Amino acid sequence: MAMAVAQHRESSNSSINKHLTDSGKCREKQRNESSRLQTVNRKLTAMNKLLMEENDRLQKQVSQLVREWLHAATIANCAAATDASCDSVVTTPQHSLRDANNPAGLLSIAEETLAEFLSKATGTAVDWVQMPGMKPGPDSVGIFAISQSCSGVAARACGLVSLEPTKIAEILKDRPSWFRDCRSLEVFTMFPAGNGGTVELVYSQVYAPMTLAPARDFWTLRYTTSLENGSLVVCERSLSGSGAGPNAAAASQFVRAEMLPSGYLIRPCEGGGSIIHIVDHLNLEAWSVPEVLRPLYESSKVVAQKMTIAALRYIRQIAQETSGEVVYGFGRQPAVLRTFSQRLSRGFNDAINGFNDDGWSLMSCDGAEDIIIAVNSTKNLGSTSNPSNSFSFLGGILCAKASMLLQNVPPAVLVCFLREHRSEWADFNVDAYSAASLKAGSYAFPGMRPTRFTGSQVIMPLGHTIEHEELLEVIRLEGHSLAQEDAFISRDIHLLQICSGIDENAVGACSELVFAPIDEMFPDDAPLLPSGFRVIPLDSKTRDAQDAVNTSRTLDLTTSLEVGPATNHSAGDALSSHSTRSVLTIAFQFPFESNLQDNVATMARQYVRSVISSVQRVAMAISPSGLCPSVGPKLSPSSPEALTLAHWICQSYKYYLGAELLSSDSLGGDSVLKHLWHHQDAILCCSLKSLPIFIFANQTGLDMLETTLVALQDITLDKIFDESGRKALCADFAKLMEQGFAYLPGGICMSTMGRHVSYEQAVAWKVLAADESTVHCLAFSFVNWSFV
Repeated sequence: MAMAVAQHRESSNSSINKHLTDSGKCREKQRNESSRLQTVNRKLTAMNKLLMEENDRLQKQVSQLVREWLHAATIANCAAATDASCDSVVTTPQHSLRDANNPAGLLSIAEETLAEFLSKATGTAVDWVQMPGMKPGPDSVGIFAISQSCSGVAARACGLVSLEPTKIAEILKDRPSWFRDCRSLEVFTMFPAGNGGTVELVYSQVYAPMTLAPARDFWTLRYTTSLENGSLVVCERSLSGSGAGPNAAAASQFVRAEMLPSGYLIRPCEGGGSIIHIVDHLNLEAWSVPEVLRPLYESSKVVAQKMTIAALRYIRQIAQETSGEVVYGFGRQPAVLRTFSQRLSRGFNDAINGFNDDGWSLMSCDGAEDIIIAVNSTKNLGSTSNPSNSFSFLGGILCAKASMLLQNVPPAVLVCFLREHRSEWADFNVDAYSAASLKAGSYAFPGMRPTRFTGSQVIMPLGHTIEHEELLEVIRLEGHSLAQEDAFISRDIHLLQICSGIDENAVGACSELVFAPIDEMFPDDAPLLPSGFRVIPLDSKTRDAQDAVNTSRTLDLTTSLEVGPATNHSAGDALSSHSTRSVLTIAFQFPFESNLQDNVATMARQYVRSVISSVQRVAMAISPSGLCPSVGPKLSPSSPEALTLAHWICQSYKYYLGAELLSSDSLGGDSVLKHLWHHQDAILCCSLKSLPIFIFANQTGLDMLETTLVALQDITLDKIFDESGRKALCADFAKLMEQGFAYLPGGICMSTMGRHVSYEQAVAWKVLAADESTVHCLAFSFVNWSFV
């Protein structure tokens, strides 16, 4: 009996304790939820206030437009005798001449700059319209607008940020930290103004985004002050005179651009945080660039994406990192990863621009394909924080770069493909050369250790910005040594990479893929030598044009080789849709020793030419114009259209084997492609890279491999042969390359589904391009095949 009572008491106590624990957890959960709701409520209140202010501004703008219309009507009815007086009413007062060489004159300019900036930030001085594709909402970073009709190009943003005004102003004034195109910013003069403010004279330089246009610089006055309502203002404008500013001779590689009154209005919010208004208003002197590029310098959307939206996003990113909301991989601090992204971007911009004061000099320019070779003998790849980790190259850095025009190729889709299918355009041996040079300060070229690239790449994410507009990641390229003594030594290569602009709906955004070899230990102060791609849209993306592009279109390179009514119909639809243009810039950097400069220059030129050809084939495949895209001023001979490739295959077969691949009645006009597609033998073509990848197959070839055109590009030549087949191919490969063709004995190959396929005989031959001297690819014909 006593034992039962004790057990009952123990059970009761346990139940009470469990009840108290659950009650405590419930109360804690309620407190957390209450705190979260209060925070959300404060943010919504601040955002509601912001929207109300925007609504008031729009109402004022409508009222002003009505008054201007009535005033114009009044002037139209004025008698001829009173025209002069009527005109004087609407004449904008001209700025009086001021002396910019003394503080009093500069302060007068500063006050006028403040007034004009505020009229743009919260008034109706600029006719603002909503930025396309950037609708405000609970998940939006802010409210964005661009100028509709004004002098120059302008963009505006306003949003809520959980940082104090002084911290925000400090971050935004450090423009190189968040504006990736800003090369430098230097304050030359600073003196105090009223209300604890300051007036500064600032010289800044902005990178050119491509090799086809000069960089820009600015000579500005920047005014920081506080308003009576507690708001903090940082406003800025250009000072007159193209030759003004420090050391005009050093600025010879720059075009002086104009900054019209711009800046930041930062107001503290009740309960913490700030509401920020950003205005960027520029005149980028579009006259100084080729006419085809002028839309880039006359687009408010581009200014919005590169500066205005980027500034607000950066502030929001810092706020989230400060609050601990952002957690990155590899145990890295956000600031360290952000520094890596900035260093990759800056190094890529330095390579594209090649400034003389950085030590760059022009070595040669390939006129045929506009490939520029520049050399820098003073480049320092090491981190300034740890000079001992720097590499002192005996030669220097060589950069091969080029820009080209793309027609009807979505930049985001192109960059996504380049990121996800590196083996389609990259050469593993070149990556290995750069990685080995940086890792040990050694130069293995031209006698590198023989390595086989497996075709596999592993993407390891490190971090991303708050709206995933930029990704930072480590890429591992898997390689194996071909030397017997090194068979068990890993030849993997690691790349640090940033990818940005892969949102197809981001109007005016540029898309980039920038990477650099890095040691697998990934030290914080690792030296970086960035290379990569940048695609910049030149034309505005309308919604109609976006709808015309099928975003689910396959990224397969051989899609453009499909034949039949469906393909022709889609190509015709795309051709009738809105045409878009963009500029692709490619830059690759290579370290070298002085005695190997010429060798490395030859390798770099050939490699960039190969990359250009590969990218053009990619562009052909993803272009909505199907079989007839316009890539650059002309198509490269190494990027044939489907019909051209079919002719090359048949002509090369006859040239080497002395017989017709197709019947003579099928060799005319467009019927070649159709008959090749339906040929009874399995016909396959593979690239001539270090690891051959299939680039084309006819319908019978696809049936034999049990694959599709979409998946064909992921299949390498060695994967379809068994051991005896690979030995036979290796034995006859030298004969194939020497005499142009080879007969392979019957054997067994493997489909992608793992099924064995027997074939009676296989024929291999080189496919020559139109000049009959360049080998475009290898072709294989499998005769009388069947599944075992």
